[in-house]
Amino acid sequence: MTLRKAEAALGLLILFCVCAIAQPPAANQMPSVLQVPTAAQATPNFDVNAATNAYLAQIPPGKTARSDAYFEGGYWMILWDFLYGVVVALLLLNTRWSAKMRDLAERVTRFKPLQTFLYWVEYLIVTSILTFPLTVYEDYLREHKYGLATQTLGPWMGDQLKNLCVNLVLGAVLVTLLFGVVRRLSRTWWIWGAGVTFVFLIFVVLISPVYIVPIFNKVTRLDDPKIVDPILSMARANGIPAKDVYEIDASRQTTRISANVSGFANTMRITLNDNLLRRGSPEEIQAVMGHEMGHYVMNHIYKLLVFGLIVIVVAFAYLCWSLDWALKHWGEKWQIRGIGDTAVLPLVLLLGSVFGFVITPIMNSYVRTQEYEADMYGLNTSRQPDGVAQAAIHVGEYRKMSPGPVEEWIFFDHPSGRNRIYAAMRWKAENLKLFTAKPESSEKESSPAPLLAQPADASRK
Repeated sequence: MTLRKAEAALGLLILFCVCAIAQPPAANQMPSVLQVPTAAQATPNFDVNAATNAYLAQIPPGKTARSDAYFEGGYWMILWDFLYGVVVALLLLNTRWSAKMRDLAERVTRFKPLQTFLYWVEYLIVTSILTFPLTVYEDYLREHKYGLATQTLGPWMGDQLKNLCVNLVLGAVLVTLLFGVVRRLSRTWWIWGAGVTFVFLIFVVLISPVYIVPIFNKVTRLDDPKIVDPILSMARANGIPAKDVYEIDASRQTTRISANVSGFANTMRITLNDNLLRRGSPEEIQAVMGHEMGHYVMNHIYKLLVFGLIVIVVAFAYLCWSLDWALKHWGEKWQIRGIGDTAVLPLVLLLGSVFGFVITPIMNSYVRTQEYEADMYGLNTSRQPDGVAQAAIHVGEYRKMSPGPVEEWIFFDHPSGRNRIYAAMRWKAENLKLFTAKPESSEKESSPAPLLAQPADASRK
C-alpha cells in the first residue's frame, strides 16, 4: 500500500485534470538483464561488491542519467505539489470563496449532511480546475517525456474522469461522516474523528482489489503453468493458502513493472502487472513474488494499518490544536463560523498537507523498512538473488539506483536499487553452495542442473 492510497483514505484530495495533447516517446526501457554478469556468477572467489558493480554496469550511462533526472525531479514535485496546494487553499479562504460555496449549499437545502455533500462537490470541481496546469504537467506531460506512460489523450482523460468519480463518492462519505462527528461531539471530535477515519481506511483497503482497481484495469487469474506453478509451490512451501495468482493489464497506462499485495482479510491478493510478465525472466518473477509473499506472511498490511492508526491520531490531535489557533486569528476574516462549518475544509486540508509534508521521511522510512524485510523474505523463499538484481534494474527505469544515504532516508519508500542488488549478492555469497555444489554421482552429473543454479537466458523470456 503506497502513501497515495493512505492519503486518499484520509480524505486528502487527489486532483485531476483532463486536457493536453502529447504523444508518448519511445519507452525508457533498460535492457532486460537475462545473463548473469561474469563477476556475479557463483565462483569460489565471489565478491559481493564486484558482483553488485557488475550488475550496475549493465545499465547504459544514458539510461542511468535519464532515470536519475526523473526521480530527482520528483523531489521538486513534492515541494511544488505542497506549495501549489497551499496557494489554492489560501485563495479559497482569503477570497471567501469557500464561504460562498457553503452559502450556496445552505440555500439549496437545510439538511446538514446534504449541505456537506453539495459543498464537497463544489470544492472538488473548483479545486480540479485550479490545479489544472500542475496536474497536466505532472501526470501526463512529464510521464510521457520520460517514456513511462503509454496512454494517449483519450484513454488518459477517461481514467481521470473515473478517478474523479471515485474521489467524489469516497470523499463525500468521509467528509460527511467527519463533519457529523464534529457537530455532535464538539469537545472530543478529534478522537472520534480519528476512529472514523481509521475505520474508513480499513474499508477502502478492503474493497480496493475487488471494486476499485477493476474500474481502471482488467484483473484476471493468471493461468500460464510455467509462471503459476512455481509461484504456488513457493506459497505452499511457506504456508500461504494461495490458490490463484492475478494479473493486471498495467501496460495500458505505463511501462513500469510491479507487483503488489492488496486487500484485507478475505480480499487480500497478490497481483503481478503484465509488464513484469512480458519483460521479466522466470527467476525475476519468482523473486518478485517471493517478496510479495513476504508482505503477506509478515502481516505487513495489518502492521501498516496499526502504524496508520497512530499517525491518524497524532494528525487529528494536531488538527484540533491548529484549527482552533487559526480560526481565532483569521476565522472571522474568512467567514468561517467554527470547526463544524463546511467552509473550513480548505483550512483542514491545508493544515493536513503541512503535517503530511513534514512527516514524509518518517512515513517513507517505515514503508522502506517493511520493503527491506520483504526483500529478505523473498530471497530466502525464492532463492533467486540474480532475479532480485534483475528486478532492481528494471525498477531502476524510474527510480534512482545509487542515492546518498540522507537522500534515501528522506525520499525513498523502497530500498534503492544499489542496496537491493547488494543485499541479493550478499545473500548469494552466504549461500554459494546452492549454486556451486557438484552432484555426488556420475548419474547426477549427467542430469540437467536445477533451475535455481542456472543463469537466466533469452529462451526463458
